[in-house]
Amino acid sequence: MKPVFGTIRPVVVYPSSGTGAWEAALVNTLSPGDRVLAFETGHFATLWRDLAGNLGLDVNFVPGDWRHGVDPVVLAESLAADPSVKAVCVVHNETSTGVTSRIAEIRRAIDETGHPALLLVDAVSSLGSVDYRHDEWGVDVTVSCSQKGLLLPPGLGFNAVSEKALRAAESARLPRSYWDWRPILEANERGYFPYTPPTNLLYGLRESLAVLDEEGLANVFARHRRHGEATRAAVRAWGLEVLSLDEREHSPVLTAVLVPAEHDADKIRALILDRFNMSLGTGLGRLAGRVFRIGHLGHFNDLSLAGTLAGVQMGLALAGLSVDRGGIDAALSVLETT
Repeated sequence: MKPVFGTIRPVVVYPSSGTGAWEAALVNTLSPGDRVLAFETGHFATLWRDLAGNLGLDVNFVPGDWRHGVDPVVLAESLAADPSVKAVCVVHNETSTGVTSRIAEIRRAIDETGHPALLLVDAVSSLGSVDYRHDEWGVDVTVSCSQKGLLLPPGLGFNAVSEKALRAAESARLPRSYWDWRPILEANERGYFPYTPPTNLLYGLRESLAVLDEEGLANVFARHRRHGEATRAAVRAWGLEVLSLDEREHSPVLTAVLVPAEHDADKIRALILDRFNMSLGTGLGRLAGRVFRIGHLGHFNDLSLAGTLAGVQMGLALAGLSVDRGGIDAALSVLETT
């Protein structure tokens, strides 16, 4: 797993969902009442905020519009105004919005303030599909799981852990037992787990890593970028709006599409599911009924994307939206020329 995270440091593997790996990142590094800085970039950032609050942490949740990632300038200003912050929590790729925050710039913003806060990053839907560099970007804990770019069912949670995070774990006082890094790392050194391991998923993970290695991570990342660009070309040709507003933050793994106010995105999704047996992602939280999400993640190729976009285009027309039927051609043009 280390090359996928971009680290030479330990990677802790849990039988868990990504939510468990969120909790592990917090309870191993922080103490009750510690101040945490987090950013409202979407539904999953909000859920991580809620989990931190339930653990007894004091969360400063910076409001956002769900159409932008974390602003490094706002981050720097927030840290400068609050020296008590112990950790910064950032979602790399917001699955609810199709927005990817710029982690390298966030790290620079923290460094330029001279603030000692830990950087904790959720890479649940980006790891293995989007360029990610745990060590180079100075991330202290990277959280991920098995069911996205690692091509597996749910059931594995991961924490990639820096030396600074391991030092923080020595004095952290939030209760932890199952989520404690120490017994896992000690058992892993001998090739074991401290409790029953998810053996079937570990065999699957070995095969997934072989698949990624065969294609080459650089090629995997490039493929996802192409598919994101082609999808956005189709959306714009249809006359619809991509939710993500900053060109630097468009997600390579999914695209959230805003529908006109007079239409219900969930009714469009239901129609497409009924007519073409294709399931699009729903709008989550404040985006319910306003967007649908097109996934282009994981084991996916040009023909899969073309078929997906054809189903969306037909569904939009059947739902009564006046869309330019050149959307498919716009996407194919991107695929043919890149």
